[in-house]
Formats: sequence, C-alpha cells, structure tokens
Amino acid sequence: MNSISPDAQAKNHLREKMWALLDAENIGRTGAVHGKIPNFYGADQAARLLSQHPGWTAAQVVKANPDKAQAEVRRAAAEAGKLLYMAVPKIATEDPFYLIDPQKLSTAPEIASSGKLAAQHAPRTHPERMRPLDVIVCGSVAVNPNGVRIGKGAGYSDIEMALLAQAGLVTDTTLIVTTVHSLQVTDEPIPESEHDVSVDLIVTPEEAIPCPPKRRPSEIHWESLTEDKVSAIPILQALREGGRRT
Repeated sequence: MNSISPDAQAKNHLREKMWALLDAENIGRTGAVHGKIPNFYGADQAARLLSQHPGWTAAQVVKANPDKAQAEVRRAAAEAGKLLYMAVPKIATEDPFYLIDPQKLSTAPEIASSGKLAAQHAPRTHPERMRPLDVIVCGSVAVNPNGVRIGKGAGYSDIEMALLAQAGLVTDTTLIVTTVHSLQVTDEPIPESEHDVSVDLIVTPEEAIPCPPKRRPSEIHWESLTEDKVSAIPILQALREGGRRT
C-alpha cells in the first residue's frame, strides 16, 4: 500500500480546512463547495476584473478549466473574439481540449463554453494542433500570494499544464491566472513539488494580485504519475507508447 507523503497530507489538510471555511461562510452560489473547485459568489465580478487586465486584453488565445467558477471567464473570452481552448473533464479523450472558435460558433458563447454542453457544440483537439497560449486560467481550492495553488487533489490541472508545456504551447509570456473568492487566498505555506504549477496572477472579485516570480511547467513528470492515472487518461497512454498523433 502506498503511504501518503507529508506534503500530500498537508495539502489534504488545507483543502478540508478551506472547504469547511467556505461552506461555513456560504460562499457557494450553487450550494456546498466541499470536494469541488468552489463555484463562488462573485465569480462574475472576478471575471470582469480579469477582463480589464492588460495581459487579458492583449491575449488572442486562452485556455481555461471547465469548472463552473470560471464559466464567466470562458464566456468573456469567447465574446471578446479570443480563441478558447477548454479542457475535456478528467482529460478523458485522446484529444483532450475543446476548441471554441468565436468565428465558427453555431450557438451562444455561454453554451459552447459550458462544461456540460461543450461536447455537443465544440470539436475536440490535440495539443499538437493547438496554438501557443497567451493566458491559462486555472481553478483552485486555495492559493497563496506566492502563486502556489491546490486544486481538488486529482492532479488534472497539472497534467494539462504539462501536456501543453511539452507541446511548446506555454511560453515565458503566457499569463497563468486563477480566479477565486478572497477567502480562498491564504497566507499559509502550501507545499510544492516539481510538477506543481504556480500562477502569475490571482484575481478575486475585489482585486488582482501579482505573484512573482514566474515558474513555468516544463514537461510531463512520469515518475509522479501512478499507473492507474496513466491508464485513465488516453493521451498519456498514447504518449507513453510513442503513438503521438499528427
């Protein structure tokens, strides 16, 4: 049996503590947030504030997570004419990103960029067919001012980042951002491992917080992935077997 490392235990403890705090404060706009990327009251204001950031206004290509907390961010990207990539939930297909091209939409941006409805309206694509990313948006359970974040604990966000970095789509100028409730910003230290990805910018409904220095993902760290995780993610299976698609 695999033992849980002290860093993993610390992250789990912080997740539980944060979920308990957020639910005690009733910040979830669709109910309890425990076990989820919190869909917080004020997510629309955070999206609006992000849309005013120079890095966002200059961006042409955005990648975002599919969680409800970032729904307004995805909608803002599509409505502003930005090419939008959205992760397929759980990276469950060998083409693990939805391609949402505002010039080719046959439905409203909020529908095409919905975590539940994108499969009906947006084609899927592979990192080798994607354009370099100007902005990457992550969901978080907690994040500190150094830009160190934790998600739900499944590791999908870090795997997505590694896939994109390995494909050469994440550059020194890519802005990595998370939108969160102000209560999700913690002064507590969060353990970092080599495969964890930090953010450059935290946006709450009230403020944008820069997080120097920049730390970029580089590649897939196979040693950090369990066999069960690789087996559950088709693109990882294909890459490991040398079956990269063109």
